[in-house]
Amino acid sequence: MKIAFRVDASVQIGTGHVMRCLTLANELRGRGHTCRFVCRDLPGHLGQMVADAGFDLTLLPASKPGFQPDSDDPDHAIWAGVTWDVDAEQTLAAAHDVDWLVVDHYAFDARWQDAARGPKAKFFVIDDLADRPHNADLLLDQNLGRSVSDYDGLVPLTCTRLIGPAYVLMRPEFAELREESLARRKSAQLAHILVTMGGMDNDDVTSKVLTVIAKSDLPEVCEITVVMGRNAPWLSKVRGAATEMPRPTHVAVDVTQMASLMLQSDLAIGAAGGTSWERCCLGLPSLHLVLADNQASVAQTIDDAQISVLLGDVRRDDWQIRLHDILERILDQKSLECLGTGTFDLLDGLGCARTAIELERDFMT
Repeated sequence: MKIAFRVDASVQIGTGHVMRCLTLANELRGRGHTCRFVCRDLPGHLGQMVADAGFDLTLLPASKPGFQPDSDDPDHAIWAGVTWDVDAEQTLAAAHDVDWLVVDHYAFDARWQDAARGPKAKFFVIDDLADRPHNADLLLDQNLGRSVSDYDGLVPLTCTRLIGPAYVLMRPEFAELREESLARRKSAQLAHILVTMGGMDNDDVTSKVLTVIAKSDLPEVCEITVVMGRNAPWLSKVRGAATEMPRPTHVAVDVTQMASLMLQSDLAIGAAGGTSWERCCLGLPSLHLVLADNQASVAQTIDDAQISVLLGDVRRDDWQIRLHDILERILDQKSLECLGTGTFDLLDGLGCARTAIELERDFMT
């Protein structure tokens, strides 16, 4: 099969959409299929990362200053940087000959899909919001608490819906390290804290987290690892802050072995984005924060399921007080267990393979 991914990363969008598409593309390439990417030249795009991964890339022209979507466009239409019809025309030109066009983008709906569809292409939509119509053959929404019926009236009756954490797109090493990581939690002490606020962290939440950690009475043996993307606007500031921390603090950029890093960690403080599922898969006790409106529902759902603890929304100040209080109370392994004792069997890390199989099955029908 020939597959094209229409997906963007930017300072505004973040990196998560591209990262999960790269994960699926690697799985499909390993199964003998050909993948390419179509991305727009937005500030903070990950075109170089896509190219470094060995995939063909079409970088669409940069957006024009002053773009404003129409009132009937999706809520996130501003993320596209251009009107939907212009984007669809450019995408079709770059991916007119594919068997599958995968779109992972909150800015687009059924109108875009109708205009961007090639003569033989099927459409695979990756979504998290269930807030707009899609003309899709296959749809994935990996979020806990989502149901098939949430897309009633939003997709054709013939659309296959892959719903829930069983289809979370994560790299195979998470499944490979899962049992070892779960076993490690039975005797863990607080010796390694992982801080990961997404690839961009546009509001510099990482620095605020480090400030709280610095004021907390942590064990002498404790060290901190911060994960950020190469295009993160506050990367230099965070690196500077790391050198002034009272505990050894390392800043890791564009981490490719996140599963191993999570395995070695005893506590994670992170955004309620895609890495929430990775932490869940490995049973890593976690404190999570809402950085954007589209994370709020997922954050509350995983908190209700006692998978990890919700600190709050970063746009309110009380989360820092809550974080400090929790760090002060972590005295032993039982304290860590209380931060993530929920249903780790929700996902096994094999969602990417399941999704690839569905793409192959639908292509043959």
